[in-house]
Amino acid sequence: MNALVATNRNFKLAARLLGLDSKLEKSLLIPFREIKVECTLPKDDGTLATFVGFRIQHDNARGPMKGGIRYHPEVDPDEVNALAQLMTWKTAVANIPYGGAKGGIGCNPGELSKSELERLTRVFTQKIHDLIGIHTDVPAPDMGTGPQTMAWILDEYSKFHGHSPAVVTGKPIDLGGSLGRDAATGRGVLFATEALLNEHGKSISGQKFVIQGFGNVGSWAAQLIHEKGGKVVALSDITGAIKNSNGIDIPSLLKHVKENNGIKGFHGGDSIDPKSVLVEDCDILIPAALGGVINRENANEIKAKFIIEAANHPTDPEADEILSKKGVIILPDIYANSGGVTVSYFEWVQNIQGFMWDEEKVNSELKTYMTKGFKDVKEMCQTHNCDLRMGAFTLGVNRVARATVLRGWEA
Repeated sequence: MNALVATNRNFKLAARLLGLDSKLEKSLLIPFREIKVECTLPKDDGTLATFVGFRIQHDNARGPMKGGIRYHPEVDPDEVNALAQLMTWKTAVANIPYGGAKGGIGCNPGELSKSELERLTRVFTQKIHDLIGIHTDVPAPDMGTGPQTMAWILDEYSKFHGHSPAVVTGKPIDLGGSLGRDAATGRGVLFATEALLNEHGKSISGQKFVIQGFGNVGSWAAQLIHEKGGKVVALSDITGAIKNSNGIDIPSLLKHVKENNGIKGFHGGDSIDPKSVLVEDCDILIPAALGGVINRENANEIKAKFIIEAANHPTDPEADEILSKKGVIILPDIYANSGGVTVSYFEWVQNIQGFMWDEEKVNSELKTYMTKGFKDVKEMCQTHNCDLRMGAFTLGVNRVARATVLRGWEA
């Protein structure tokens, strides 16, 4: 099931639980604005190349729109629409004053030189500079983009609008990026997991974890869980997968991954089929890679008692049903991976104030937001007698609906 269908389905279930008026429900789904631009640039060999860039701005009832920009060859408008909508609910669940957006350019960043990527980013920014802004829409990095991309957008935007560090987040520290932003999503996953386990009278220490994906989120989550005494017993990335029932030595693995660009060849565990990593024996499973990886084919074989969704929509709705019948507790993506956007909000706040925080303050504020977020989700679960996914969706949708009505926008 594709991302848009799944997101719309969750939204409709939440709207029904909340008893939303059908006109309001319809208006909440329609994006505020969809932007599509042509980006033509000279390549290094002097030929011209054209790429399509776009930005979906979903909702701004609670504040400026927020969401990533991805550079990827298959940028599917449906998926981007779903991700923009997901950002609307995610920022509302986190209780930060933003709405949702998402965008990108259909290109293969691996096939472009650094100077071509810079020219592409600047042309894209020239085309959309009057449609984004500190109080309008604040982009961030996503697949295929990073702090350097944000630096180019900031520089190009500032040529038109004066120095504006708050126009993007996920910037390099030297240009107003926030300390603790790099680890934020992974650290948020840790705080979310702690809040959930705490509810069940458990702690991270001594629990067995399996993590699928060892990129930014997976590697930080693994490192922080390891530091808290959790045992990571299996791990995978695009190069391969390993398991070690006594617990993988995460610091040595991080060193190996840095030197070899992947898990493959690490000697601190047995090599396994990457497909089987999700069904390894463990207490807590953390999918931190792609969407749709837990589906009706493998849901029955999952042995974990808890699933923490660090990736976006890793669990298909069919798998959701199978797992809930088995009594598996799923902490949904719109809460579990909101650490990144929460620290992006802290970065924006610091830029607007022109006053930067130390890392300890960033991390302690993040913990406060994640802990409060879990409490709010649980309250909605009790009110509507539903699971955590619907608890998070009803919380997010309700906050956006209330803001929409208060502003007098309902149809």
